[in-house]
Amino acid sequence: MLMAHHGSDLIRHLAQPVGLALAGCLYVLSVASAPWTASAAEDPPGAVSPPLSPAAAQARMAELRAEIAYHDELYFRKAAPVISDFAYDRLKRELADLGQAWPAPAPEDAAAAAIGDDRSGRFPVYRHRERMLSLSKSYSESELRAFDARLSRQLGRDDLEYVVEPKFDGIAISVTYENGKLVRAVTRGDGVDGDDVTANALTIATLPRTLKVSAAGSAPALIELRGEIYLGYAEFARINRERTSEGEEPFAHPRNLAAGTLKSVDPRDAARRRLEIVFYGCGGCEPATARPAAQTALLDQLRSWGLPTIVTPRVVRGADRMWLAVGEIGRERGRYGFPTDGAVVKLNAVAAQRRLGATTQAPLWAMAYKFAPERVATRLRAITVQVGRTGVLTPVAELEPVRLGGTTVARASLFNREEIVRRDIRLGDWVYVEKSGEIIPAIAGVDLTRRTPAAVPYVFPAVCPACQGPLVQLAGEVAERCPDLNCPAQVRRRLEHFASAAGVDVPGLGPVLVDRLVAHQLVKTPADLYRLRRDDLRQIGSGMEASADRLLAAIERSKRAELGRFINGLGIPQVGVVSSRNLARHFGSLAALAQVQPADLLENHRPLVSGLGEKASLAVLAYFVRPENQAVVADLLRLGINPKVASDQESVRPLSGRIFVLTGTLPHLTRAEAVKNITAAGGKVAPVVSRETDYVVRGEGAGEKLTDARTRGIRVIDEAELLALLAID
Repeated sequence: MLMAHHGSDLIRHLAQPVGLALAGCLYVLSVASAPWTASAAEDPPGAVSPPLSPAAAQARMAELRAEIAYHDELYFRKAAPVISDFAYDRLKRELADLGQAWPAPAPEDAAAAAIGDDRSGRFPVYRHRERMLSLSKSYSESELRAFDARLSRQLGRDDLEYVVEPKFDGIAISVTYENGKLVRAVTRGDGVDGDDVTANALTIATLPRTLKVSAAGSAPALIELRGEIYLGYAEFARINRERTSEGEEPFAHPRNLAAGTLKSVDPRDAARRRLEIVFYGCGGCEPATARPAAQTALLDQLRSWGLPTIVTPRVVRGADRMWLAVGEIGRERGRYGFPTDGAVVKLNAVAAQRRLGATTQAPLWAMAYKFAPERVATRLRAITVQVGRTGVLTPVAELEPVRLGGTTVARASLFNREEIVRRDIRLGDWVYVEKSGEIIPAIAGVDLTRRTPAAVPYVFPAVCPACQGPLVQLAGEVAERCPDLNCPAQVRRRLEHFASAAGVDVPGLGPVLVDRLVAHQLVKTPADLYRLRRDDLRQIGSGMEASADRLLAAIERSKRAELGRFINGLGIPQVGVVSSRNLARHFGSLAALAQVQPADLLENHRPLVSGLGEKASLAVLAYFVRPENQAVVADLLRLGINPKVASDQESVRPLSGRIFVLTGTLPHLTRAEAVKNITAAGGKVAPVVSRETDYVVRGEGAGEKLTDARTRGIRVIDEAELLALLAID
């Protein structure tokens, strides 16, 4: 039997293609509706084009094959797609339509190209016992009903039984067990051969090394189990919090991050990120009689073996109930803790699956329904450039506010100068915005039909917008940086980071107050914060009288923050919350860390600090080589600040004595979960804002409590900052 897998043609996110792909995909970008309904994509096939001559048709097919190959390379091998799934599928459908209208011998690698090839060349290659195929896809109710009608006609009966499952948005994997013991994990590759990523897969905590078998039962001599490796939303958020604390851009999509992690040549990278796995299919099996006779029986067997599998499969009969089940998954997926991009419909009976068979690309008894990403159109009003604490310049799209996925979106990252030029994004353009991976607002494309002569190309700054100094571009990077550590923007961002929830945690010292302190030249380095006096704060505005004592008390209290928070607050590139704790345990004091030598961190390129990779180790060495950084640490020590490594008890009670007020709906935590986490960490949750309140945690729909907090000058944080305070990894 040929068992399809969910992750063969996953969402290609982020951007609209250029050149011929942009013109060919323009229709797709006009779709903007609910994520699962038939109206979301009732007409996804190729656009109606004027008649072509035979020569023009062949030339167009050659262009399409080259364009598709380019995007396959980005998607399957580099995990860095630049077009949406809709746009990619439109290219493939146009190629298929032209192939039917103008038949010609297919290229030798056409079958492999049809399902992609994720082999990277960095891993040993292993051949699947049974070919690992893709899935046929649909975007409309009518296509799903046509699928049911075809199967009913071929099998000679109506009211067929289907299993409808969520379609995980991850990396397809085949895991082989021999006599119940895990021996190999292989990516889909080209369907015949895949990358052997066993070492990285073994870092997945939810992947059993041995199948659970009852005393009366036994495991097959050999079985290939098919599934998906993915990154849950909570872990994705954790990694992005740490990445942001390291001064780097957050990752855009969990699928791309999961792919990059699985294909890392260092298993320690995979171990640091909590990949997860789900099983839902079967490839080769010996003896063949051990193969379950139905998809539902397979899921039950997977569960009994102790394997993570589909939790809520829908077993339905007929096209009407099949479509209702797809709709249920579409409505529920916002509550899932894992990324999904559709639903998979499979004929339940294995005997019927065998009768229908498969093409060289996909089984004929299964189909994926792809949810259309919610997309809205709005005008690009401006592009602003932010200077981060490491000097990286990040352009940000300033949009006319628009509702998307239950929230109001007014800004979206444009990543770098090259991205703006490559996609020809202009001021005044109408752009399409969608949430990449259901999380981060991203510009998906430009509506060229609404572009006016007034829409002019954006000119990226030639100098730093904050200090007017020259920019540099480091080797191997596309980002442009301001190299001046005294740049006011970098000074502000470094101070914000030092005082943040992930740093030494100074409530009340937010961006506005930091800007005022820097503008009045009262503070340049973290050590300067500990020299502030009440008279200094009076200089920056009459509104400080009421909050000066509170702020000074918070700064004084921060002296007792544990060593890991001080290290993270320094903002060492490549070093986040977890790495800072590991450095604290390894060195024991700030003074010892400041005297770090290469032999303390690396031995023959092998990192010596637990949880710290080679790149981060080199970044630590580079940071403390610079005299200005040494001076900051020396200044802190002269001021009597000598933080200690947290004891186990201190580590689990980071919020002792802090009072929180919650307002609005948080994106991931329920109100009960937030209260439980805060109280477990030693904090208290109060119903109303008062003078004693340390933090107000805001979510979507925050009300009067948020206004009250801002009036009182109380620190307002979001869910990500709360999790950083809780030190949840």
